[in-house]
Amino acid sequence: MPRLRILAIAMSVALAACSQSPNNAGSSAPAASGSAPAKASTTAAAEAPAANPFFTASTLPYQAPPFDKIKDSDYQPAIEEGMKQQLAEVDKIANNPEPATFENTYVALEKTGVLLNRVMMVFNGVTAANTDDALQKVQEEEAPKLAAHADAIHLNDKLFQRVQAVYDQRDSLKLDPESQRLIEVVYRQFVMAGAKLSDADKAKLKDFNKEEASLEAQFNNKLLAAGKDGALVVDDKSKLAGLSDEDVAAAAQAAKDRHLDGKWVLTLQNTTQQPLLQDLTDRPTRQALFEASWTRAEKGDANDTRDIITRLAQLRAQEAKLIGFPNFAAWTLEDQMAEKPETVMSFMDKLAPAAVARAKVEAADIQKQIDKDQAALHQPTFKLEPWDWEHYAEEVRKAKYDLDDSQIKPYFELNNVLQNGVFYAANQLYGLTFKERKDIPVYNPDVRVFEVFDKDGKSLALFYFDYFKRDNKNGGAWMDNFVGQSKLIGTKPVIYNVANFTKPADGQPALLSMDDVITMFHEFGHGLHGLFSDVQYPTLSGTATARDFVEFPSQFNEHWATDPKVFANYAKNYKTGEPMPQELVDKVKKAGLFNKGYDMTELVAAAMLDMNWHMISADEPKQDADAFETAALKKDGVDLSYVPPRYRSSYFLHIWSNGYSAGYYAYLWTQMLADDAFENFKEHGGLTRENGDHFRDLILSRGNTVELSKLYKNWRGQDPSIEPMLIDRGLKQAPAK
Repeated sequence: MPRLRILAIAMSVALAACSQSPNNAGSSAPAASGSAPAKASTTAAAEAPAANPFFTASTLPYQAPPFDKIKDSDYQPAIEEGMKQQLAEVDKIANNPEPATFENTYVALEKTGVLLNRVMMVFNGVTAANTDDALQKVQEEEAPKLAAHADAIHLNDKLFQRVQAVYDQRDSLKLDPESQRLIEVVYRQFVMAGAKLSDADKAKLKDFNKEEASLEAQFNNKLLAAGKDGALVVDDKSKLAGLSDEDVAAAAQAAKDRHLDGKWVLTLQNTTQQPLLQDLTDRPTRQALFEASWTRAEKGDANDTRDIITRLAQLRAQEAKLIGFPNFAAWTLEDQMAEKPETVMSFMDKLAPAAVARAKVEAADIQKQIDKDQAALHQPTFKLEPWDWEHYAEEVRKAKYDLDDSQIKPYFELNNVLQNGVFYAANQLYGLTFKERKDIPVYNPDVRVFEVFDKDGKSLALFYFDYFKRDNKNGGAWMDNFVGQSKLIGTKPVIYNVANFTKPADGQPALLSMDDVITMFHEFGHGLHGLFSDVQYPTLSGTATARDFVEFPSQFNEHWATDPKVFANYAKNYKTGEPMPQELVDKVKKAGLFNKGYDMTELVAAAMLDMNWHMISADEPKQDADAFETAALKKDGVDLSYVPPRYRSSYFLHIWSNGYSAGYYAYLWTQMLADDAFENFKEHGGLTRENGDHFRDLILSRGNTVELSKLYKNWRGQDPSIEPMLIDRGLKQAPAK
């Protein structure tokens, strides 16, 4: 998932779990320039420009960040000077004595904030993937200032009068379609940010926005600390029974890194369930690991997030009421494909019963396996709990399909998957080639950089990959830009993908699960959306689309991970180079729909939980986080004791800090688009250059230059159907052929 570049408060990651990139900010809409503004303090300008690498454009290829020159102390002065410069640029536009025109208002706004955009895109990337105490302090200090800066632009009455004047005459201006689209998008951003409010209400909104920005930054930093501190420390190696030698070595290394020699540390990923639960045979250890995950941000300590999230929910409801909407979801969905909360809930109501029903069938199979295993051990059986699911589901998979992860992982070595899977599919579809660059500085030694070449051999972009888990990295996986594409500004894409795969011990290969492989293809799909961007204006560039569209290219790209031609090219044993035996390939394919009830239920539960938090009205009191979550899951019929939501409210980074508030449903909505799109590819020959070029030309290169429902229909020839999704996700049988 790419991270959402939200105007003032994109101080941390995300779209895409995946992810974030749509320019939609709910409580603070993005600036016309697509950059991240805020109100300047007078302390920063004293920084000598020559001493700060952000004050001039990078001389590296594609203006890539000069990480070898950037220091922690460079960010704050550059942010504040960038804010100061953009406010001066905006004031000049607002006070222009000439009548408002498209060029002197909309295009002029697109050109503002170059310095601020330059530093914020790097700052967002580093604070998400490689933060430290100094950067977190800057993050918390600058968040409310950035929110105030956003308001200083969007709530500038003189500026909005000019925006309104051009908008009112847009039909007579005879502009090209992209320019016409820019007018519509920017005008709506201003209105949704409160431009039409009275002065008194604008003052209230500014206070709300500053508080919200501060709380989001605090939440992000508390959660990062909670994830680190919540890791399970094991002092008896026997409690790790079932883990591979590689996993045990990684746990020992994680302990060593924390100066806990002689112990083992099982670090937490950001989701509720943890990958190691599948292999751990010691049930108390499984329970301890699950509970470490489940309670990470609910310990009543300095990292407890519950007070923050309940205030955020209340605050967002109050903001929505001020703008004129019944709740935050109604406000933030206004410019999404779904448009209304009712549409979202109706869509999920079509998925939840089928997902829950399938999960219950799967649970019955797992309970039988538990009963069988306990009987063989002459031990009393026990009731299936969430910490048991992954472990015994793997046993069921072995029994049903004679398949387990240990058989598969040797065929999924990370570099081979990247080069001969991810890159290969991109070459077959779009003609891309890749060359690793060792001369481009990076922010962490784990990061690799590749130059991307187009089908005609011309250099197209730079692409960074940061795949391994670190304690100072946010959980999950995402994509974003260090430099965005814009013909107007004259910049080309510098993209990055970030994930949290387990780093192997020194000298060991990085072996992936099938889920990890899918994650690589997913995030690279976001990357394709960014690097193929071919638009004029920054506001409409690349992944700057609605949330319920931005996950479409990424989830579509997942399908190539299991395409027979692509799979055969990368699924090779890392020791021998031999391809995966056809018998094993057939097992992997046959097991493709295994556990889909669980997967869909945890996702639907999280999406419904998000919607419930953001359909609270401003008149309701501040909620009790745990009671609200329990009641919401029960009300929507997704309260299965053994299938917890993918994210608990207290560590739901997507919705509290990453711009997916009232938007987590987008992953489900875009599954519908992605599965329908792949059906179209299959109907027209599958993995071909002709299909890839057509998709690139009509979808991937267009950003937000066309109304998104129309953009999809122009390519597909019809509106999307939910049928391929229901079949592909195992919720409906495919029709007999």
